[in-house]
Amino acid sequence: MRPESSLIDCNVKIMVMPILPPPLNSPASSTRHVYGCDRTAPPHESEEEGGSRRSKEQRRDESLDAGEEKRSDTARPSVRVPYHGDRRRRRREMRTRAADHLEALSLEIERKLQKALNSNSQRLQLLQQLFADIALKVDDRARDVILSTNDDGIAPVDEREDTCLCFYEILANHFVKVPESGRRILDLIVQLWSQSFASNIFALLFHRWLFEVPLDGKEVSLRYSSALVQGATNVFWIDIQTNTRHFLSLYNYLLEEVALVPDRLSEISVQAGRGLFLLLSRFMLFYNQDHLLASFLEHFPTFPNSFLVGGPADYFVIELTDQLQKLKVEPVLLHYLSRLTILQGLELRMSTSTRLKACLYSFTSPGGPTYPTRAVRHAAWNTLDLLFPVGRYPRHVISLFFRLLYPWYWPSSCWNFIMTCVKTVYYYILNLVVSSWENMRRPNHQRMHVD
Repeated sequence: MRPESSLIDCNVKIMVMPILPPPLNSPASSTRHVYGCDRTAPPHESEEEGGSRRSKEQRRDESLDAGEEKRSDTARPSVRVPYHGDRRRRRREMRTRAADHLEALSLEIERKLQKALNSNSQRLQLLQQLFADIALKVDDRARDVILSTNDDGIAPVDEREDTCLCFYEILANHFVKVPESGRRILDLIVQLWSQSFASNIFALLFHRWLFEVPLDGKEVSLRYSSALVQGATNVFWIDIQTNTRHFLSLYNYLLEEVALVPDRLSEISVQAGRGLFLLLSRFMLFYNQDHLLASFLEHFPTFPNSFLVGGPADYFVIELTDQLQKLKVEPVLLHYLSRLTILQGLELRMSTSTRLKACLYSFTSPGGPTYPTRAVRHAAWNTLDLLFPVGRYPRHVISLFFRLLYPWYWPSSCWNFIMTCVKTVYYYILNLVVSSWENMRRPNHQRMHVD
């Protein structure tokens, strides 16, 4: 009895169990079960077919891996990063190569000086050619070959005021670093001391060497410093005559590194120091260094006749006045006259002020002794009226009467006067028309905004 009841209970349980539907993604019953077999299962394959299929898949995977490696190699090429040792070695080689080129230039200068010393007939010509060579501008190709990566004392070209680099700057810096190379050349220059271009060459090549290399004695220092002042005067006048700034670096060094540095100024004699300050006073406006005038006057040395002449400002103005009277190049003279406005506010003695006023007044009238052009006369009038406003109108009246003493200038004066009056009337009428037109348009514009 017990087994039957258990069987019946089991059947009952089976019959009452709910029949769940198949999953949504499962295949249909006709495709899922055929005589108890699942059609979705992979078909049975033999061992040979499986091995061949696996070998094909392996070859395909290997080819894909090789292609990816090739693409990665082409996308990221191997770059060899240089070590710091390579950079140091490269810089050392560049410095050595630059030093060799500079030494070759030094030997060439020594050869030309020796040739000038041995030849009396061609001495002046050889020295002139040598001076022109060392004052020549360095082109880009030669700059890359000669200059090393750490040339101290030479400003980059893009930071320079004159935007050019000359050979004498590089050689002067080289002779400071290698004094033995410069002493051989200096001995030859001393033997040619009486020649005209010897002091010029010395000033260009040894202006740094004189202050940065120890000298033997005071007599040598006095001789070299006097030659420096004389040579610098000559080369600065060359810039004046040509209206160029080839020797601006020499002037900047003498002003900023020597005159404004008491320790270096003490390396030369007192007499040479005074001459150096007078030299810098004459060319300060030409090289546009008037912004250092206050500091320059503070370091100005004392002179034995200071109680008669005056202070540093008086010496500066006297040298500047003498320089103006020597100028014959019109653009340079106009440049000086435009820069004289820095003298406004300086305390000068009556004699110095009268000297400057007479110099400026000499440029306001045509004829001798200066024979100024019309542009120079107008610039002189503007500077004179700015520096000395007292007595402005009486000076113009007196100048008009003195103009009558030059009858050959009357036609040009009348023509310039007529043209000036015509231009004045024309610009006055033009300004009046423009202002009236703006006044006519302004109410209409305001009316449009109101509407």
